[in-house]
Amino acid sequence: MFKQQESLKSTDFDSIRLRLASPETIRSWSFGEVSKPETINYRTQKPEKQGLFAEEIFGPSKDWECYCGKYKKIRYKGIVCDKCGVEVTHSVVRRERMGHIDLAAPISHIWFLRGVPSKIGTILDVSIQNLEKIIYFASFLVTDVNEVAKEQTIEQVKQEKKSKEKMIEGEFKRDIGRLEQKFGEDTKSITKETKRLEEIRDTKLAELEEDFTSVMEDLKDMKVMSIISEQTYHEWSLKYGHIFEANIGAEAVQE
Repeated sequence: MFKQQESLKSTDFDSIRLRLASPETIRSWSFGEVSKPETINYRTQKPEKQGLFAEEIFGPSKDWECYCGKYKKIRYKGIVCDKCGVEVTHSVVRRERMGHIDLAAPISHIWFLRGVPSKIGTILDVSIQNLEKIIYFASFLVTDVNEVAKEQTIEQVKQEKKSKEKMIEGEFKRDIGRLEQKFGEDTKSITKETKRLEEIRDTKLAELEEDFTSVMEDLKDMKVMSIISEQTYHEWSLKYGHIFEANIGAEAVQE
C-alpha cells in the first residue's frame, strides 16, 4: 500500500476521503500481530519480541542485520532469519510497516459512539447517555426475550397468586373456627382475636399483592433493548434467567 503511493505528488488528487479500515484490510496491511505490551528490554536495549517495537513485525533496528545477529551485511538482503524471524533489510522500513492487535472482546469506535449525531445511537434509537452506560460497563442491555416463556411465566404467576389467596383465606377460616372452641361464650375475647386474625390475613394479602405487582412490572419492562442496572440484572437472572438474555459492553451493542 505504502510503496504504491510513494510516487504520488501533493497535486495528484482532487479530494481526500477519511474512513475506517475493515479488519480484513488492516490484516492485509499488517506484518504481524502485536501480542505483548512491552517495548524495549531494559537490559539489552532491544525491542521485545511480539511487543510494540518487535523487529520480526516492523523490521530490523539496524540496517542489514537480523535481531539475533545470525545474518549481517547487505549480501543477505531479503532473507528472513530462521532463528529470530526478522527480515534482513534496511531499518527505514520500520517507519512504514504496520502491525495489528486482535482484540479479545469487541470495542466501540469513538467516531461511531461520540460523533454528532451518534451513528450507533441513531441506528439503535438509544441516547448517547444510555449508550455510554452500556459501553463503559455500567448498565446491561437486554438482547433477547423468549416471549413464549414470558407468557407462560405470567400465567403461572397468576395461578400461584390465586392459589396463595385461597390458602390464606382457608387458614383464616380455620383459625376463626377454632375461636369458639378456645374461648367458648367469651364474645369479647372472640371479637378481639377475630380482629387480630383479620389484620394478619390482610397483611398477608397485601404482601402477596405487592409481590405480584412487582413481578408483573418486571415482566412488563422485560423487552429487547431495555437498559437495566447491574443489580436489576442479577435479580432478573435469579428469577427469570430462562426468559431473557442480556449483555454488557460493546459486545452487547454488536449483538
